[in-house]
Amino acid sequence: MQTKNANSNQSKGCRNEYDALKKVLVSRPEHMKITEVINETQKHYESENINVDRAMEQHSQFVKVLESNNIEVEYLPVRPKLNEQVFTRDIGFCIGDQVFVASLESELRQEEVNPLLDFLEKENLSFTRLFGPSIEGGDVIINHGTIYIGISGRTTMAAVEHLQKALPAYEVVPIKLREDILHLDCAFNILDEHTALIHSPALEANDAKRLKQSFDCIEVDENEQFHLGTNVLSIGQRLVISLPQNTNVNQKLKDAGFIVIEVDLSEIIKSGGAFRCCTLPIARKS
Repeated sequence: MQTKNANSNQSKGCRNEYDALKKVLVSRPEHMKITEVINETQKHYESENINVDRAMEQHSQFVKVLESNNIEVEYLPVRPKLNEQVFTRDIGFCIGDQVFVASLESELRQEEVNPLLDFLEKENLSFTRLFGPSIEGGDVIINHGTIYIGISGRTTMAAVEHLQKALPAYEVVPIKLREDILHLDCAFNILDEHTALIHSPALEANDAKRLKQSFDCIEVDENEQFHLGTNVLSIGQRLVISLPQNTNVNQKLKDAGFIVIEVDLSEIIKSGGAFRCCTLPIARKS
């Protein structure tokens, strides 16, 4: 773990998953391709692979929706051979006022942190770079003083223990995931102070029970979980960006009082991620 402190007048900070999103980092899917299969979704779409033109158009429409809601979007530069760069959530996470640069598990993806490091240096933002045991941003979900972290093929218990030592003021809660679940945000996602999406079968019974005691949980079925039904993006003021294909999730969200903005990201989800995966928030305001 290495921390760089910097003097910067740029505001940053995220204290939960649902305050009004103000600034986010994204990467265009210019080089998106399934090469070496690294998750269950890619296994399903390997022979079909990715139509890059369609992925680029869908990503562009997604960014337009963000910008139309007064969200500042910063693009991290893309590099050839880094086929998963569109999933900027995994390369880092912001807890409070501190940006953490992740330690990626897959060797195929480890160089993705370099454009983020360049951005943080250029903007003179303080950050902590994590080394050693792997931890990825898709497994990190924050809710003020509580940090939920998925124990997955990408994030280890040792990394969770290191983070708890680095952040003693927070309660870090490990959530063990079913083997086929890529990240925690593929099975659980907090939408506001009281509400969350959950796919209970992906979690151990005690963990699912604990989350349901803490939140009013909207259950996502097996089919819509596979199509990233939990991987929506809350942008504040009860606005949630979701896939139009996940009709059951979207209706449940509307019934719970959320405003659902439907955006087609069907080409990008073939590689295993949707809206939360494609965004790295560095500023939210209540």
